[in-house]
Amino acid sequence: MRTPDQLSDFSKDNAGSGLSFETIFGKSYAGLVFFSFNITGDRQESEDIVQDAFVQYWNRRHEVTPDLAVIKGYLYTTVRNSSLNLLKHQKIVQRFRDQQPSEPVEERSIENEIIRSEVLSQIHHAIESLPAGCRRISEMSYLDGKKNQEIADELGVSVNTVKTQKQRALYLLRQKLSMETFSLLLLIILK
Repeated sequence: MRTPDQLSDFSKDNAGSGLSFETIFGKSYAGLVFFSFNITGDRQESEDIVQDAFVQYWNRRHEVTPDLAVIKGYLYTTVRNSSLNLLKHQKIVQRFRDQQPSEPVEERSIENEIIRSEVLSQIHHAIESLPAGCRRISEMSYLDGKKNQEIADELGVSVNTVKTQKQRALYLLRQKLSMETFSLLLLIILK
């Protein structure tokens, strides 16, 4: 916040209008801080907002009619907008914090997620490399969770064809994946 000595330069500029910056500041500051505080609930932020409003006014003083009521209207509008913008920003920050895990992420859980991602990537790549018929039936069964009869009806094939293609897919996947990765695939399938 500026001291009265620092405001002496401001006072000279409005001398012709009969309103010095010191007068405007003195008649408006406390009410503006109270107004902002009622919106933000934070005195320090309110004081900063009001100080910024006075700086904005000073930079645009030649665009504002040199009438105390008009100047106060300008200041109140500026303070209201800045206070509401602060609230919006605080809500965005709070929403971001709420989405973050409540406990710090441990190094071990990060390693587990990396391993999980790599294994799922290997499984996905192996399924993508299956012949078209096996791949389609495997995806419908294992990824979409459809029953053999649903798959047969949708593709217009017999249930035995679906079963045979699923067995063939598992055989081919077993050839492409390590024992550990294949075991994880079976766990996923059984869920």
